[in-house]
Amino acid sequence: MKMRRAWAAGVSVVALGSLGLTGCAAGGTDAADDGNVTLTVWQNSTTGDGKQFWEDAAKAFHEENPDVTVKVTSIQNEDMDGKLQTAVNSGDMPDVFLARGGGKLADIVSAGKVKDLTDLIDDDVKKAFGDAPFSAFTIDGKIYGMPSAVLPGGIFYSKDLFAQAGITEEPKTLDDLEAAVDKLKDAGIAPIALGAKDAWPAAHWFYFFAVRACSQDIVQSLSTDPDFSDPCWLTAAENLADFAAIEPFNDGFLTTTAQQGANSSAGLLANHQAAMELMGAWDVGVIASLTPDEKPLPDLGWFPFPEVDGGDGEPGAMMGGVDGYSCAVDSPKECEEFLNFVSSKTWQENYATAFQTIPASQDAKGAVTDPSLIPLMEASGSAPYVSLWLDTALGQNVGNALNTGVVEMLAGQGDPKKLVDSIANAAARG
Repeated sequence: MKMRRAWAAGVSVVALGSLGLTGCAAGGTDAADDGNVTLTVWQNSTTGDGKQFWEDAAKAFHEENPDVTVKVTSIQNEDMDGKLQTAVNSGDMPDVFLARGGGKLADIVSAGKVKDLTDLIDDDVKKAFGDAPFSAFTIDGKIYGMPSAVLPGGIFYSKDLFAQAGITEEPKTLDDLEAAVDKLKDAGIAPIALGAKDAWPAAHWFYFFAVRACSQDIVQSLSTDPDFSDPCWLTAAENLADFAAIEPFNDGFLTTTAQQGANSSAGLLANHQAAMELMGAWDVGVIASLTPDEKPLPDLGWFPFPEVDGGDGEPGAMMGGVDGYSCAVDSPKECEEFLNFVSSKTWQENYATAFQTIPASQDAKGAVTDPSLIPLMEASGSAPYVSLWLDTALGQNVGNALNTGVVEMLAGQGDPKKLVDSIANAAARG
């Protein structure tokens, strides 16, 4: 990722995003009478190498700081928002929680629940990361989260299934993608896996059609002016409706989950039951966890979302996000010390390897070796801009209305105008 790249949407000054966390129960710092501290961490990797990463990091931090015990809790990704909202409402926050910045994080910052990390991040970490990853966690000029991974999106695909269907080149335009869908259908292969039960994966299709239809200025203004009156939003919805009409998605996509098990959309790609999936960079690790041998899919490839004729979007523009971690406002100094610890070059390399993803640290990019992640990393580095996911940018209320509206349209319960009207109405309500 080159530092010329900017995250498109921002809260107040520069940041927008969605937030997630994990934990089976809330619970902040437990400081014993003898001065020992138990630091609670909520994260969203429930199995495999990702879960092991956090267990190893907790153990290593404890070895360097014997008076600090790091208690890590995991929860399914789709349950994150609800768990954190409960913690916010109850006032029983974890010390460290997974955050993706932006609108949802801004709401928690406004509630006075998040620590300002601006002057608490080590200088060498700031230098290694550069400014861009921090922008997603910057609200009114202050940093409220430590980036861990950069997660741009695009289309992951099975090279073997493409070859089986006679597809010799990665689609570059929407016409190319539609032609690939036809060839895959003719070969008896489900073209695109979609976990619409979780809503946000279906909405990703609208996000990408929007970044092709709408100008950068319109996309970037969402944080301060969520205005959906420009015709480009309706164009994006119409383009999605037209694409959906060719029936490119797997049978039962409306009841398919995104990441939970072999029958999820990621599982369909992992087990060669579908040829493509539109998803963010985390998908490589999720797919690897769902293959029969729980190893990376050998034939996994990636290509950017195709260009669409007639739009005002910048060619090569992308959607994406940044994962990171925030500290509760009343967390002890060990919270930011732990975040600086896991942000070192070594632990960022470990993170990239464990999660099969792109680390936030420039110094750790050499750990990215997966053949599908390298072109994704290069594309995001050369992109004119990378917008935060629209639901992330818009915050929970408007974002949920957007995601739900897309699913309703794909289910035949709405149309493009109804979709745009529902988003506009949600934005007006705030």
